[in-house]
Amino acid sequence: MNNTARILSVAALAAFASLGAHADEADASQFATQYQTNRTRAEVASEAATVAATRSQEPAGSRVVTYKSTADRAAVQAQAAEAVRTGKIPFGETGSL
Repeated sequence: MNNTARILSVAALAAFASLGAHADEADASQFATQYQTNRTRAEVASEAATVAATRSQEPAGSRVVTYKSTADRAAVQAQAAEAVRTGKIPFGETGSL
């Protein structure tokens, strides 16, 4: 039994030690894609400049829609004061109707 345990432990140690023999570089360079191109550096730079000039720097959907109001400021304030007085909208920290 002691001899069998020793053989199994040596086999496990050998298997664990052999894992390092199959290792590659830490940057995974074996998976790097190699590109062959016939475009010049100037062509690529001019295309990049064209794209940058035509692209908007504003994220899509970030513009707030604005509109011009035709309401009178004094009339809106009077309506708000009336709504508070009649209890149609909450006032202060009460928070509920």
